[in-house]
Amino acid sequence: MYLYKATCPEIPNPKQKGSRNQGGGQGGVQAHGLGQGRLVGKTSMGTGTRPYPPLMLWTANKPNGVVELKQLEEFLNFHSLSLHDTVKSQTGMAYRNLGKSGLRVSCLGLGTWVTFGGQITDEVAEQLMTIAYESGVNLFDTAEVYAGGRAEIILGNIIKKKCWRRSSLVITTKLYWGGKAETERGLSRKHIIEGLKGSLQRMQLEYVDVVFANRPDSNTPMEEIVRAMTYVINQGMAMYWGTSRWTAMEIMEAYSVARQFNLIPPVCEQAEYHLFQREKVEVQLPELYHKIGVGAMTWSPLACGIITGKYENGIPESSRASMKSYQWLKEKIISEDGRKQQAKLKELNHIAEKLGCTLPQLAVAWCLRNEGVSSVLLGTSNPEQLTENLGAIQVLPKMTSHVVSEIDHILGNRPYSKKDYRS
Repeated sequence: MYLYKATCPEIPNPKQKGSRNQGGGQGGVQAHGLGQGRLVGKTSMGTGTRPYPPLMLWTANKPNGVVELKQLEEFLNFHSLSLHDTVKSQTGMAYRNLGKSGLRVSCLGLGTWVTFGGQITDEVAEQLMTIAYESGVNLFDTAEVYAGGRAEIILGNIIKKKCWRRSSLVITTKLYWGGKAETERGLSRKHIIEGLKGSLQRMQLEYVDVVFANRPDSNTPMEEIVRAMTYVINQGMAMYWGTSRWTAMEIMEAYSVARQFNLIPPVCEQAEYHLFQREKVEVQLPELYHKIGVGAMTWSPLACGIITGKYENGIPESSRASMKSYQWLKEKIISEDGRKQQAKLKELNHIAEKLGCTLPQLAVAWCLRNEGVSSVLLGTSNPEQLTENLGAIQVLPKMTSHVVSEIDHILGNRPYSKKDYRS
């Protein structure tokens, strides 16, 4: 494995004896007051200041966070600004770094799979995006394959209509299946470049923040994939790139190729993660995060609606499982394993009642309690569902180790590894 090592003599060694940072103290903050670190603020700084909610964290587990927060406040006061004017403070949304990159994403994002261009109307899609954005959500995810490209068109139309600042949004899309032609799918250099150009045209955007390889492609050499992703980033068509449905070994190979040829490695893996699907996110991805900085953006926190409890007495007509293209979901629900899952959900509902929340809110908060998860993508078909799921932010502080242990005991599926990086 090839690892990148800086050789520029001008780069200072922070561990060098006697070296001091420009900002002084332990904050590591440069003279202009911002520095390179993120900030932590669990309590207010100074008398008379409104205390920050428990989730108003600028970063997690940083011993010098309070120092950095104070220096940031001094910087803002100098420019007649305040932390209380930020979206974070006004909405209560929590933000996390995408992997070990500097990109800050809302811990809850809005996905467009099945819903946009399919299950819901364009008007409902606009309502959902508006509720999400006004609640502090900045991450919106789509893919070229969703509704044959229609999802990207709807997403782009809404962004244009609402006149939201592009700099306030994190837009992600995924490439692999762009059409019926042999050259319109896969991860060849041709399709990555042409596919992303097509996505940008449909969304009426100059760039996306993250472009994902929607699945691995055994027909394309890894070097070609990494070079193509590096190219679209260097061309300004994307800021970062990531993977989706890749194995840990494939992600590590991409990282090794990037370091070997001085290319750009992936920063994030999109993975399914919910109460009944845990192995990859809790065992494999934490190791990748600590070794190479690849974060986790998870999807389907409610297991395609199974965890909502709406399938307890059968398949509702308006549900996803009733759709012809989701026959596999219907079979999964009515199977023996599906019935066992419904029984466990009844037990989990008692925990939700004790915490004063709904079962979906408990399930989403359970995903968020894993600090290795950068963001959880929500997929909802109506405003009421979205508002309910966004309420998981208030449940997160209640996810104590005792509550998590109770949930693990009911599920009986906690994966174990030699190193447990979970929170």
